[in-house]
Amino acid sequence: MKQSQLFTKTEKNFPKDEESVNAKYLIRAGYIRKSSAGIYSFLPLGLKVLNKINQIIREEMDNIGGQEALFPSLIAKKYWQQSGRWDVPVMYKLKVQRDEFGLGWTHEEIAASLAAHFIRSEKDLPQAIYQIQNKFRLEPRARSGLLRTREFLMKDLYSFHKTEADLEKFYKKVEKAYLKIFKRLSLPVKVVEASGGDFTKQFTHEFQTLIASGEDTVLYCSKCKFAQNKEIAKVKAGSKCPDCRGKVEESRAIEVGNIFRLGNRFSPWYMGSYGIGPSRTLATLVEVYHDDKGVIWPEAVAPYRVHLLELGKISASNIYKTLKDKGIEVLYDDRPLSPGEKFADADLIGIPYRLVVSERNAKKVEVKARGAKKTKLLTEKELIKWLTP
Repeated sequence: MKQSQLFTKTEKNFPKDEESVNAKYLIRAGYIRKSSAGIYSFLPLGLKVLNKINQIIREEMDNIGGQEALFPSLIAKKYWQQSGRWDVPVMYKLKVQRDEFGLGWTHEEIAASLAAHFIRSEKDLPQAIYQIQNKFRLEPRARSGLLRTREFLMKDLYSFHKTEADLEKFYKKVEKAYLKIFKRLSLPVKVVEASGGDFTKQFTHEFQTLIASGEDTVLYCSKCKFAQNKEIAKVKAGSKCPDCRGKVEESRAIEVGNIFRLGNRFSPWYMGSYGIGPSRTLATLVEVYHDDKGVIWPEAVAPYRVHLLELGKISASNIYKTLKDKGIEVLYDDRPLSPGEKFADADLIGIPYRLVVSERNAKKVEVKARGAKKTKLLTEKELIKWLTP
């Protein structure tokens, strides 16, 4: 992609009405744009990142037997009434002539209705169906950029089982798949016990990234896997871990996923519900990976693998063509700007590798990893070999 043709442009200043790191950098770099409180457009660069996150999630959901579908966002009142959730305060409601609908803030009701139609007997079990779709929640305090919004993307998986034991077996399988997803995304998480709320008396599990900008509080042991959301924890920071007698520590955290055992509340079969927020995950990656110059994307989700800059009168078009022909994702800064402006934009956008072609380096390309201090000079042949091992 030639940067001169890119739909978006970077901004010189941070947005004045945003406080969170993710919103500041994503808006300034041209990844997203705010249309109103808690509602954002994903622009070409942002959508490329989001799609890469989604693809990793899809691959791991497919690996455990999940089948992808797409449920409606507009859900008739009767479905919410059947589960007793028509009057939840987070739901957007609308009326069309005589019909009333709620915008989907979750989809247990639809998943259970589909299961009731297609699962005719125990022989059809187990089954697991998932979607990646926008959700709508009437968030009274939309803030923190993409971390607390009124419209957001969610991957929700629903499973159906003959026995509680089979549900438990699949629940553990999803937990392992989630850990694999977040490892592929380079996002550190802890599996945290949390309250089941109205769904179950058992613990549910949240996948939390420990970070000072988080809205949740997690109590955990650094020596073992013990971790609980502070809302249900009986231990305090500084006390001894109930599992290994180590020291319990406390940290703010961002929840990027959760898994629930639903039992028989929505279906005659044993049911589980498993969520990951791709847009929330994207925001969390920015909260974790940035410096004072901009974003530092992990390679697995970066919009492009390399950012090619030409400086002065020399052209990098031949190298750009070679990189594209080799299947290497490249953003080519062909704009007639000063070196300082191009370097600043490259740092802000945060693509993993910056390649610089200039008269000073003659026939070699200067290579620098985003966030690194050292650079190296490679010939075009060496560069292609390095990028395509």
